[in-house]
Amino acid sequence: MSMPPERSTSDDREPEHVPAPDPHDGTAAAHTAEHAGPTRPSRRLVILLAAIAAVVLLLDQVTKAWAQHALRDGKVIDVPGGFFHLRLVYNPGAALSIATGMTWLLTIIIVVVVVFIVRSLRRLRSTGWAVALGLLLGGAVGNLADRLLRAPGVARGYVVDFIGYGDWFVGNVADIAIVVAAVLIALLALRGIGMDGKPISDEAAPAPRHEEPGAESTEGR
Repeated sequence: MSMPPERSTSDDREPEHVPAPDPHDGTAAAHTAEHAGPTRPSRRLVILLAAIAAVVLLLDQVTKAWAQHALRDGKVIDVPGGFFHLRLVYNPGAALSIATGMTWLLTIIIVVVVVFIVRSLRRLRSTGWAVALGLLLGGAVGNLADRLLRAPGVARGYVVDFIGYGDWFVGNVADIAIVVAAVLIALLALRGIGMDGKPISDEAAPAPRHEEPGAESTEGR
Protein backbone atom coordinates (compact mmCIF):
# COMPACT_ATOMS: atom_id res chain seq x y z
CA MET A 1 0.00 0.00 0.00
CA SER A 2 1.47 3.31 -1.05
CA MET A 3 1.38 6.27 1.21
CA PRO A 4 -0.34 9.46 -0.06
CA PRO A 5 2.13 12.11 -1.21
CA GLU A 6 3.03 14.69 1.37
CA ARG A 7 1.76 18.20 0.72
CA SER A 8 4.45 20.67 -0.07
CA THR A 9 4.75 23.39 2.50
CA SER A 10 5.22 25.88 -0.31
CA ASP A 11 1.55 25.50 -1.25
CA ASP A 12 0.53 27.11 2.03
CA ARG A 13 2.57 30.27 1.44
CA GLU A 14 1.29 33.35 -0.35
CA PRO A 15 3.22 34.24 -3.53
CA GLU A 16 5.75 36.93 -2.87
CA HIS A 17 4.72 40.29 -4.29
CA VAL A 18 7.31 41.97 -6.50
CA PRO A 19 6.56 45.61 -7.25
CA ALA A 20 6.44 46.53 -10.92
CA PRO A 21 9.19 48.86 -12.07
CA ASP A 22 8.27 52.52 -12.22
CA PRO A 23 8.23 53.57 -15.91
CA HIS A 24 9.15 57.11 -14.83
CA ASP A 25 12.21 55.93 -12.96
CA GLY A 26 15.19 56.58 -15.24
CA THR A 27 17.54 54.52 -13.11
CA ALA A 28 17.10 51.32 -15.11
CA ALA A 29 17.60 53.13 -18.42
CA ALA A 30 20.63 54.93 -17.06
CA HIS A 31 22.04 51.65 -15.74
CA THR A 32 21.54 50.01 -19.14
CA ALA A 33 23.13 52.91 -21.00
CA GLU A 34 26.01 52.96 -18.55
CA HIS A 35 26.85 49.32 -19.20
CA ALA A 36 26.10 49.36 -22.93
CA GLY A 37 28.94 49.33 -25.41
CA PRO A 38 30.01 52.44 -27.34
CA THR A 39 27.28 53.91 -29.49
CA ARG A 40 27.57 53.20 -33.18
CA PRO A 41 27.10 56.02 -35.69
CA SER A 42 23.99 56.20 -37.84
CA ARG A 43 24.98 54.62 -41.14
CA ARG A 44 22.45 56.72 -43.06
CA LEU A 45 23.80 59.98 -41.63
CA VAL A 46 27.42 58.99 -42.23
CA ILE A 47 26.56 58.25 -45.88
CA LEU A 48 24.75 61.61 -46.13
CA LEU A 49 27.76 63.44 -44.67
CA ALA A 50 30.18 61.65 -47.01
CA ALA A 51 27.98 62.32 -50.06
CA ILE A 52 27.73 66.05 -49.29
CA ALA A 53 31.49 66.26 -48.71
CA ALA A 54 32.18 64.44 -51.99
CA VAL A 55 29.87 66.74 -53.98
CA VAL A 56 31.43 69.87 -52.46
CA LEU A 57 34.95 68.58 -53.15
CA LEU A 58 34.09 67.68 -56.75
CA LEU A 59 32.45 71.05 -57.47
CA ASP A 60 35.33 72.89 -55.85
CA GLN A 61 38.04 71.14 -57.84
CA VAL A 62 36.15 71.26 -61.16
CA THR A 63 35.41 75.00 -60.84
CA LYS A 64 39.02 75.72 -59.85
CA ALA A 65 40.26 73.86 -62.91
CA TRP A 66 37.82 75.83 -65.08
CA ALA A 67 38.91 79.13 -63.53
CA GLN A 68 42.58 78.46 -64.22
CA HIS A 69 41.76 77.83 -67.87
CA ALA A 70 39.08 80.47 -68.52
CA LEU A 71 40.39 83.32 -66.35
CA ARG A 72 44.12 83.19 -67.09
CA ASP A 73 46.08 86.24 -68.26
CA GLY A 74 44.12 88.51 -65.94
CA LYS A 75 40.74 88.00 -67.61
CA VAL A 76 37.73 89.25 -65.60
CA ILE A 77 34.12 88.20 -66.19
CA ASP A 78 31.43 90.49 -64.77
CA VAL A 79 28.31 88.74 -63.45
CA PRO A 80 24.98 90.51 -64.19
CA GLY A 81 24.00 92.65 -61.23
CA GLY A 82 27.38 94.30 -60.78
CA PHE A 83 28.28 92.84 -57.37
CA PHE A 84 29.88 89.51 -58.33
CA HIS A 85 32.69 89.03 -60.80
CA LEU A 86 35.07 86.22 -61.73
CA ARG A 87 38.83 86.70 -61.68
CA LEU A 88 41.68 84.33 -60.91
CA VAL A 89 43.66 84.84 -57.71
CA TYR A 90 46.23 82.56 -56.07
CA ASN A 91 45.81 83.07 -52.34
CA PRO A 92 48.71 82.17 -50.01
CA GLY A 93 46.65 83.03 -46.92
CA ALA A 94 43.23 82.31 -45.48
CA ALA A 95 39.93 83.95 -46.39
CA LEU A 96 40.23 87.71 -47.02
CA SER A 97 43.98 87.04 -47.56
CA ILE A 98 44.47 86.81 -43.78
CA ALA A 99 47.64 85.12 -42.46
CA THR A 100 49.54 85.48 -45.73
CA GLY A 101 52.91 83.80 -45.33
CA MET A 102 51.61 81.32 -42.73
CA THR A 103 50.62 78.59 -45.17
CA TRP A 104 52.15 75.81 -43.07
CA LEU A 105 50.07 76.84 -40.03
CA LEU A 106 46.90 77.04 -42.13
CA THR A 107 47.57 73.55 -43.50
CA ILE A 108 47.92 72.17 -39.97
CA ILE A 109 44.68 73.85 -38.89
CA ILE A 110 42.79 72.33 -41.83
CA VAL A 111 44.19 68.86 -41.03
CA VAL A 112 43.06 69.24 -37.41
CA VAL A 113 39.55 70.20 -38.57
CA VAL A 114 39.35 67.15 -40.84
CA VAL A 115 40.54 64.81 -38.05
CA PHE A 116 38.00 66.32 -35.65
CA ILE A 117 35.14 65.73 -38.09
CA VAL A 118 36.16 62.11 -38.70
CA ARG A 119 36.47 61.41 -34.97
CA SER A 120 33.04 62.97 -34.36
CA LEU A 121 31.27 60.48 -36.63
CA ARG A 122 30.70 58.00 -33.78
CA ARG A 123 28.45 60.56 -32.03
CA LEU A 124 26.49 61.59 -35.13
CA ARG A 125 22.72 61.26 -34.70
CA SER A 126 21.46 64.57 -36.14
CA THR A 127 20.62 65.25 -39.79
CA GLY A 128 21.39 68.94 -39.35
CA TRP A 129 24.84 68.16 -38.00
CA ALA A 130 25.42 65.65 -40.79
CA VAL A 131 24.72 68.33 -43.41
CA ALA A 132 26.84 70.94 -41.62
CA LEU A 133 29.81 68.62 -41.09
CA GLY A 134 29.55 67.34 -44.67
CA LEU A 135 29.81 70.91 -46.00
CA LEU A 136 32.66 71.68 -43.61
CA LEU A 137 34.55 68.51 -44.50
CA GLY A 138 34.16 69.01 -48.25
CA GLY A 139 35.27 72.64 -48.05
CA ALA A 140 38.20 71.89 -45.76
CA VAL A 141 39.47 69.04 -47.97
CA GLY A 142 39.00 71.17 -51.10
CA ASN A 143 41.31 73.89 -49.81
CA LEU A 144 43.62 71.32 -48.20
CA ALA A 145 44.15 69.73 -51.63
CA ASP A 146 45.37 73.11 -52.91
CA ARG A 147 47.73 73.48 -49.95
CA LEU A 148 49.23 70.04 -50.49
CA LEU A 149 49.34 69.76 -54.29
CA ARG A 150 49.81 73.22 -55.78
CA ALA A 151 52.84 75.46 -56.14
CA PRO A 152 55.08 76.54 -54.53
CA GLY A 153 55.30 73.23 -52.62
CA VAL A 154 53.74 70.59 -50.39
CA ALA A 155 51.78 72.14 -47.49
CA ARG A 156 52.70 75.59 -48.87
CA GLY A 157 50.50 75.63 -51.96
CA TYR A 158 48.35 78.60 -52.88
CA VAL A 159 44.57 78.27 -52.85
CA VAL A 160 42.78 79.01 -56.13
CA ASP A 161 40.16 81.76 -55.65
CA PHE A 162 38.02 83.14 -58.44
CA ILE A 163 34.62 84.34 -57.11
CA GLY A 164 34.85 88.08 -56.46
CA TYR A 165 32.46 89.77 -54.02
CA GLY A 166 32.54 93.42 -55.04
CA ASP A 167 35.79 95.02 -53.88
CA TRP A 168 35.79 93.01 -50.65
CA PHE A 169 37.43 89.65 -51.31
CA VAL A 170 37.75 86.70 -53.70
CA GLY A 171 36.82 83.14 -52.72
CA ASN A 172 35.88 79.74 -54.10
CA VAL A 173 33.27 76.99 -53.75
CA ALA A 174 35.06 75.48 -50.75
CA ASP A 175 34.85 78.82 -48.93
CA ILE A 176 31.10 79.02 -49.61
CA ALA A 177 30.60 75.54 -48.17
CA ILE A 178 32.62 76.41 -45.06
CA VAL A 179 30.64 79.61 -44.44
CA VAL A 180 27.28 77.83 -44.87
CA ALA A 181 28.49 75.08 -42.50
CA ALA A 182 29.47 77.69 -39.90
CA VAL A 183 26.02 79.29 -40.11
CA LEU A 184 24.28 75.90 -39.74
CA ILE A 185 26.46 74.97 -36.75
CA ALA A 186 25.66 78.30 -35.10
CA LEU A 187 21.92 77.76 -35.64
CA LEU A 188 22.10 74.22 -34.23
CA ALA A 189 23.99 75.51 -31.20
CA LEU A 190 21.43 78.28 -30.64
CA ARG A 191 18.64 75.71 -30.78
CA GLY A 192 20.52 73.58 -28.30
CA ILE A 193 20.82 70.54 -30.57
CA GLY A 194 23.81 68.32 -29.88
CA MET A 195 25.66 66.23 -32.43
CA ASP A 196 23.85 63.15 -31.12
CA GLY A 197 20.46 64.80 -31.77
CA LYS A 198 19.73 65.35 -28.07
CA PRO A 199 19.32 68.73 -26.37
CA ILE A 200 22.68 70.00 -25.17
CA SER A 201 21.16 70.84 -21.76
CA ASP A 202 20.21 67.17 -21.27
CA GLU A 203 23.76 66.06 -21.99
CA ALA A 204 25.11 68.43 -19.35
CA ALA A 205 22.50 67.52 -16.70
CA PRO A 206 23.84 65.35 -13.84
CA ALA A 207 22.47 61.84 -13.48
CA PRO A 208 19.74 61.53 -10.81
CA ARG A 209 20.75 60.02 -7.47
CA HIS A 210 19.46 56.52 -6.91
CA GLU A 211 18.51 55.35 -3.44
CA GLU A 212 17.77 51.75 -2.64
CA PRO A 213 14.05 51.22 -1.91
CA GLY A 214 13.36 50.74 1.76
CA ALA A 215 16.63 52.30 2.82
CA GLU A 216 16.18 54.17 6.08
CA SER A 217 18.06 57.27 6.98
CA THR A 218 20.37 56.87 9.95
CA GLU A 219 20.40 60.59 10.57
CA GLY A 220 19.52 61.51 14.11
CA ARG A 221 20.13 58.00 15.50
